[in-house]
Amino acid sequence: MNYIYPSLTVQTVHDVVIIVLVVLMLLCALAAIILVLFQPGNSQGIDALGGSSETFFGKNKGRSMESKMKKWTIIVLVILAVLALVFFILQFPQVWGAQPN
Repeated sequence: MNYIYPSLTVQTVHDVVIIVLVVLMLLCALAAIILVLFQPGNSQGIDALGGSSETFFGKNKGRSMESKMKKWTIIVLVILAVLALVFFILQFPQVWGAQPN
């Protein structure tokens, strides 16, 4: 079904907003990928078989950086989810005041 937008400027604003949202979602997705790749794994892996013991300081040495990266990963993914929801809602022509042809 074709829709008629109230004016050319509404169509232009629609196109610009959609492009900006797609670019922001792309940047958030890339940031999330990079943040996840730089985070160390939580499992002990092969070290658990050897029975290696770690001290308190050895365990928590990189804790602050890891917690910051986890926090930023969650923030970026929440922003990505909100942008995707807004993008979905703005796909409806009725939001922009368009009438069916």
